[in-house]
Amino acid sequence: MPVKTSEKFAFIFPGQASQAVGMGRDLYNNSIAARDVFQEIDEILGRKLTDVMFEGPGDVLTRTENAQPAITAVSLAAWKAMEEATNRILLPSMTTGHSLGEYSSLAVAGVLSIEDTVNLVVERGRLMQFACDEQPGGMAAIIGIDEQTCEEVCREAGAYISNINTAQQIIISGSHQRLARAIDLASARGAKRAIPLAVNGAFHSGLMDPAQSGLNEVLDSMTFEDPDVPIIGNVSAQPLTTAAEVKNELKQQLQSCVQWNNSIGYMAENGVSEFVEIGPGQVLSGMVKRIAPSAKITSVGDFASVQAYAAGC
Repeated sequence: MPVKTSEKFAFIFPGQASQAVGMGRDLYNNSIAARDVFQEIDEILGRKLTDVMFEGPGDVLTRTENAQPAITAVSLAAWKAMEEATNRILLPSMTTGHSLGEYSSLAVAGVLSIEDTVNLVVERGRLMQFACDEQPGGMAAIIGIDEQTCEEVCREAGAYISNINTAQQIIISGSHQRLARAIDLASARGAKRAIPLAVNGAFHSGLMDPAQSGLNEVLDSMTFEDPDVPIIGNVSAQPLTTAAEVKNELKQQLQSCVQWNNSIGYMAENGVSEFVEIGPGQVLSGMVKRIAPSAKITSVGDFASVQAYAAGC
């Protein structure tokens, strides 16, 4: 199988809150390569997560222990369907993912096999669900105020900045009471909107601490390979080029802010002119348009978009 590579395109993968009932169904029905990924995840879990993905109910799919492997399944299934449709190994110049999406990059960059990536995501989702149950919380997107103002709001409310998605879209998190207080303060200081996210915990915050030691143990027990292409880290917004760097990044990522704005900015400044979002939804594509408006952006999350991508190769 020939390799398609370029100094100009990057793969990016979505994170939690991108889930939707029905996602992945047409990939399962139309692509052998995609179906293999879905079946592998069902086997690893020992249950039919695909039934929850395809049929719902939505509140069950949203649970962290289900949403994380489900989103990863769609992302990796779409990627393998792209390779099947193009009859090429698709090797980008760089790859990254938003929070959970960073784990899909592990498989694409050759750090882990698909099986090991899925096993790791399953453990991450289980541990984070435990943290959610131990320290309940939520997240919200704050639109229209800058990072400094958001920091002041979070400091006053006892909340956290969890994601800097763009200069004007920042995700905050915290316990339900403190998050509500932070939303009120942000609105009073000029935020245009505050949008609750479809997650059941305060990710990338101190409330994830109950999951940290368990995740560290899982990561330390696994053998990582050096990435075939650089993975742009969520925490550093810099290239990760060794197995040790990747492992350290994933440990830090759990309770640290996702520097998405800086990550896309770095890629655009270092030769990436085309971003391919692979997985459910098109949330990242909208962010990239605001961060790097001159870049070409393609979204691949269902079989029709896989076919469209293959036709353009």
